Amino acid sequence: MSQEHELEPAASNSELSQDERAELERLRAETAELHSQEAGGTGTTRKRHFSWRTPVSIVLIVLGCILGPVAVLGVWAGNEVSDTGRWVATVEPLIHDPAIQNVLTDKITTEITSRLNLTGTINQATAQLNDKGLTRISSLLNTFGPQIASAVTGFIHSTVHTVISSPAAAKIWVQANTVAHQSLVKVLSGEGNSAISTKNGQVTLNLGPFIAVVKQDLIEHGFSLASNIPAVSPTLALFQAKDLGKAQAAYRLIKALKIVLPILALGLLAAGVYAARKRRRALIGATLGLAASMLVLAIGLLIARTIYLNSVPSNVLPADAAGAAFDAMVYFIKVGLRVVLAVALVVAIGAFITGPSHAAVQTRSALKSGVDWVRNFGERRGVSTGPFGEWTYAHRRGLRIGVVALVALIFVFWGHPTLLVVILLVVILLLLLGLIELIGRPPAAPKTAEQT
Repeated sequence: MSQEHELEPAASNSELSQDERAELERLRAETAELHSQEAGGTGTTRKRHFSWRTPVSIVLIVLGCILGPVAVLGVWAGNEVSDTGRWVATVEPLIHDPAIQNVLTDKITTEITSRLNLTGTINQATAQLNDKGLTRISSLLNTFGPQIASAVTGFIHSTVHTVISSPAAAKIWVQANTVAHQSLVKVLSGEGNSAISTKNGQVTLNLGPFIAVVKQDLIEHGFSLASNIPAVSPTLALFQAKDLGKAQAAYRLIKALKIVLPILALGLLAAGVYAARKRRRALIGATLGLAASMLVLAIGLLIARTIYLNSVPSNVLPADAAGAAFDAMVYFIKVGLRVVLAVALVVAIGAFITGPSHAAVQTRSALKSGVDWVRNFGERRGVSTGPFGEWTYAHRRGLRIGVVALVALIFVFWGHPTLLVVILLVVILLLLLGLIELIGRPPAAPKTAEQT
């Protein structure tokens, strides 16, 4: 009778999956440890000793989460300075924005008409006609002079807007910014350069190349008066910064810390997880804290945008144009924080799913049951992985580690990963892990004497 009771647990254990069996063994070990502690502590009062690991772990993780947004800003600042492609990608959308196009059109039209002196030209023509005795025509020209000047100004404005919104202007914009980026470090140090410079707390853009294109286009359209436009280099204020000097100093400092900040942030988080008594729980807390810090950074950008728009005078840059310029400059900050947020959430979810909690075990069991059903469905119809499936099952742990490491390396060495890249890599990782589970075929159980 006792032998039958001994065989029942063994038989029930054989029906459990690997994850369920591991969970059962863990619970048995914890129960045995509790019984031993109760037996050893009978009749005595046991004192709980204070552990330094928990507070140290919390401090390190909190510091790492605080440093996370600073690291994102540091990487962004360094890339904007050191990577010409990144800088051009930042400012290139501005030339396609209607608000920026309108500002450029108004600025260039004003510069052209002021150089042409339309009113003075009309008055001079009126005087010449009057001297030749053509007083009636002179009087008519004098009467309709303002309308003629307005019509010419409208024609110039329309032509300028057509040029600014054309692919040729977009090409000039990209070329100008590409060349200007080579001297961007001088801008940040306050020395300036020929295309982009700092003056009176403003970052300005040289409009000379655009005026030259508009001048040539006007001449080609039969407006010969445009040939009188001299070679000028007016500027357009792109950004207003009262504390530009301080911002430049901070920018240079962050550039110097471009590599140090991410490593330091990751090091603090890793050290905090390592120092924790329950490392899996600490890893989940650290990644969720890092994700929360990215949300704080996103909120900070919204607040900074409001402050910036309120600080820019409308006569310097209209609100819609200032908003477009700000959004373009912080675009890659938003891309960076979204990537960090997504990676942090993926790691947190992965740490939870692979953990020993009841919910995690049930989730893994459900997934395994689904994969087993698909595999058995295929085998019943003659589709089997055979010996390769058994080899995959025997080496599934190494294959999982290899797949995760491969995807991690692809992410690390990807030039400038975006949120779409992270989602794509996660999908690929899940597919590969699913294939390992699907292909992995447990070896057939040996037949017992009863089955034969």
